Amino acid sequence: MFGLTYGLSAPLIALELAEAGYSESLIGANSAMYAIGVLLAAPYLPRLSQQLGFARLAKGALVASGGLFALFPLAPFLWLWFPLRAALGAASETLFVVSETWLNQIAGEKSRGRMIAVYVTALSCGTAIGPAILALVGREQSLAFFIGAAIALAACVILILGRPQATIPAREDTGNPFRYLKLVPVAVASSALNAALEAAGLSLLPLYAMGLGWPEHSATLLLTVLLIGAILLQLPIGWLGDRLERRRLLIVLAAISAFGALLWPFAFSHAWFAYPLLFLWGGTFVGIYTTTVTMLGDDYQDNELLCIYALLSVAWGIGALLGPLIGGISMESSPHGLPIFAAITCGGFALFAGSHRDRHQ
Repeated sequence: MFGLTYGLSAPLIALELAEAGYSESLIGANSAMYAIGVLLAAPYLPRLSQQLGFARLAKGALVASGGLFALFPLAPFLWLWFPLRAALGAASETLFVVSETWLNQIAGEKSRGRMIAVYVTALSCGTAIGPAILALVGREQSLAFFIGAAIALAACVILILGRPQATIPAREDTGNPFRYLKLVPVAVASSALNAALEAAGLSLLPLYAMGLGWPEHSATLLLTVLLIGAILLQLPIGWLGDRLERRRLLIVLAAISAFGALLWPFAFSHAWFAYPLLFLWGGTFVGIYTTTVTMLGDDYQDNELLCIYALLSVAWGIGALLGPLIGGISMESSPHGLPIFAAITCGGFALFAGSHRDRHQ
């Protein structure tokens, strides 16, 4: 549901604002409100989780997500979409954090890998289903908003009927997460890169394609193709990571992503080239973060990993905040500003990862 909320709301709201005549910069600013909601909610989630527990907090987040989806088309003024977008980010982040924490608490050591794999697959599939819903139903009479609301409420019903196992939240002092900033700079940069391009792409990729003459239906379908690649190519990339030096693989994936982004302007002139390119690019780009997380598991565990993931969440929020803003400004500066932005950030990360190395304390 977190993936679907993010994957549906980003392109849907961007297209609605574009149709209303708003600029790419303002659309990017609206997309950044989602990240602001994430950053505002994150500090309160540990205490809320201890007070309410997984089930009540997750149900509340699902009801809030459903209600917020329904409020977008009912808002009398489009400027209200800015606080609504921030609230949706806060509700979605709550669902994401409490779900992941709960899953790690109930997973046994022998089944943890399989459970996390199913969880990540569901997350990626949810993100991909969002643009697919938009491509299938369009935006007439705000139907997509109400479908999102209905699915969120249906998920809440499933959670109520499922009666999830109660757990006691961990209360150990994990220390200050920022003390790991000097130890894992590449992982922090990877998280920020992933969030920046994911947030910018979900909101702006359809607009970029439509600016080059693609019909809206095909432009939104490009997102689904990219996300399918992100889902299907992670296992092969993980297989490579088990057989190659992971740091080298990370640099290669970033370099390929930079080169692939440079091909977008030519590929988008030919549908037969655009679809397979985005499929491969989506898998390669997401593989950067997959490889990063695998590298962290080599050196850290338990409370250390909790601290690092908290730090990566902050980096994700900052990346998701700046990505749409910079992406929107880039698109106003050049017709191909989005691929130029993607190529520069991926290429810069490849150079950074080549010159820096995460280390264990």
